[in-house]
Amino acid sequence: MPTSGTTISLSYVVPAHNCAGIIEATVRELGERFSGGNAEILVVENGSTDETPEVLARIAANWSVPGVEFRSLSSEKGLGNALKHGLLASRGEVVVTTADDLPFGFDEYEAGLKVDLNRFPVVVGSKAHPQSQVGRGLVRWVATNGFLVLRTLVLNMRTRDPQGTFVLNGDWVREIAPRLEEKGFLLTTELIYVAERQGVRTVEVPVRLRASHGEHGTRIKLADVWYMGVGLLSVRRRHRKTARLSATTRV
Repeated sequence: MPTSGTTISLSYVVPAHNCAGIIEATVRELGERFSGGNAEILVVENGSTDETPEVLARIAANWSVPGVEFRSLSSEKGLGNALKHGLLASRGEVVVTTADDLPFGFDEYEAGLKVDLNRFPVVVGSKAHPQSQVGRGLVRWVATNGFLVLRTLVLNMRTRDPQGTFVLNGDWVREIAPRLEEKGFLLTTELIYVAERQGVRTVEVPVRLRASHGEHGTRIKLADVWYMGVGLLSVRRRHRKTARLSATTRV
């Protein structure tokens, strides 16, 4: 098992909020996938009111997967808070961010292995990629397209899905993370905006939404479009002096 100070090949960052019923299966699947390797799983609990903290404590107490370290962390409530905390705590040469139910399995990770992260430090598992296979209910369709229009108008963003899962160059993202301030779901959009302003070419790769993900229902609300518009203005003000925009690459 990797120990503190040891170079880690891979970090998986998983925010966890009120997911007591699914997080153990997710962690188990990650452990089985990377057993015998040189990896760490960082689950960042943030403001749960169910038994998520107790489940994570039990996992930590019984963890014995060779070559994979399990780390249970906590942050203030909010997806952005959890992601930032996990990114800063990560030690991997490669850092992957995903959701508590592994919505795309390992699609983004496998595609990211084919990308030179030294040249392209940001790979996005993109629902907007033309080859992606994702469910599109009416609420999700309206909200997703509303987000796209707002991002284009406010940020002139080239990346079509800045709220996907990510495969990142570890050194790069740990340098960028301290500058990120969004506490909620706009944290990854802020990360992409900073990257594009620096001239980083993001790479969007196709993903396939697992059937089990639909069982949880969409977490998007139409009201989120309004809140996103306000948040995007804050992101632009915060980072508008960063140098220049860059292109996006799809593979």
